Amino acid sequence: MNTTQAPPLWQQLQAAATALQAVRAGQSATTALAAVAPAFRPAAQSLLFHALRQLGRAEALRSLLAKRAPAPPVDALLCLALALVWDEANAPYTPFTLVDQTVEAARRGGARAQSGFLNACLRRFLRERDALVAVSARDPVAQWNHPRWWIARMQRDWPEDWQAVLQASDHAAPLTLRVNRRRSTVAAMQARLEAEGIAAQPIGEDGLLLPRPRPVPELPGYAEGAWSVQDAAAQLAAPLLLDGLARPAGRPLRLLDACAAPGGKTAHLLECADAELTALDVDPARCARIHENLARLGLAAHVRAADAADVAHWWDGRPFDAILLDAPCSASGIVRRHPDVRWLRRESDIAQLVVQQDRLLRALWPLVAPGGRLLFATCSVFPAEGRERVETFLAHHSEARLLPSPGHLIPCSAAAAPAVPDNRPRDNDGFFYSLLEKGPR
Repeated sequence: MNTTQAPPLWQQLQAAATALQAVRAGQSATTALAAVAPAFRPAAQSLLFHALRQLGRAEALRSLLAKRAPAPPVDALLCLALALVWDEANAPYTPFTLVDQTVEAARRGGARAQSGFLNACLRRFLRERDALVAVSARDPVAQWNHPRWWIARMQRDWPEDWQAVLQASDHAAPLTLRVNRRRSTVAAMQARLEAEGIAAQPIGEDGLLLPRPRPVPELPGYAEGAWSVQDAAAQLAAPLLLDGLARPAGRPLRLLDACAAPGGKTAHLLECADAELTALDVDPARCARIHENLARLGLAAHVRAADAADVAHWWDGRPFDAILLDAPCSASGIVRRHPDVRWLRRESDIAQLVVQQDRLLRALWPLVAPGGRLLFATCSVFPAEGRERVETFLAHHSEARLLPSPGHLIPCSAAAAPAVPDNRPRDNDGFFYSLLEKGPR
């Protein structure tokens, strides 16, 4: 890890440990990092995300080194250090540098009295590394760095592929851009990036994959709205909904993005088609983000803060030609980008989310014009939030017809895609898509 002109490592560790403590207390990583001083935030995020991807292993090792968990601030610092140091081949710092700077972080922070304890634990780990790692590997949570319930669910849902899916989820995702068709082309944007020495590979219809992450605002074309950041799986939504959709005569398409924030799919729909588009989100602050993203891209939509299922509150009575329902879900498919999700989510959340997904499907289906479409999407790898929802819906709606759809896309890299029948060879997050067409009853 490059520390040129960066804050001292001990300060970075302090900031990351404070954020880790907040995540373990139930905050999202986004919220926890927002509380970190801007000068420390990039380094703290890198350290925090590394720790979250190895937290199961780190907690197992800590339990072997200390009979009782220390106070939360000390435990967070210790688990952070263990997550960073346990795998020597992939450690971002030399072991002794990390131990020294972790102890320094304790001494200069609020854990000075525990600095000796931290030093003893970490130095014992370095002496007994192989034996301690071997013992920790007996714990599935340590081996797979996911909660026990998540592992069991994956084994049940994907008996042939669960290991590949969990392994893929422990690797950081690449930076993927979606080129704004109204302002550039994939070829032109690729050439522009490569002229700046930035490697980029085409992916999908509108995408460019950057193998090495870069600060987004510094990339050419950002300020002028030439592209957006969007995973390859998420880039499938707009083409799936629009390709082959009959265009009405004498008016633009009427489209609804029912759960739109932060507006990536909203923008892609507008880049692909001339449309009168309504974008909804229940949170007014998130609606502001939709406005900001559309303004940068030179696009416009009717953005409203509303519960999409409360149709009487916002709908004007005119049917939509097509609806995108990217429903609230567990986010189990995007843990490559949001590694905190696996530790924040509880198994009981799934049943509550399923109720919400069914409610949205039932409420929005009557708003689809005859011959129109609804694309049901979730960023989940759990069939309960994908295939099973659509099967239940179809059993109660004889006028709904399932069109060819990707189904479940599993998080993977193009080089190591698990052999899931629905999957295609690409580097993508986990997603589910089902395209429904409305016919006569």
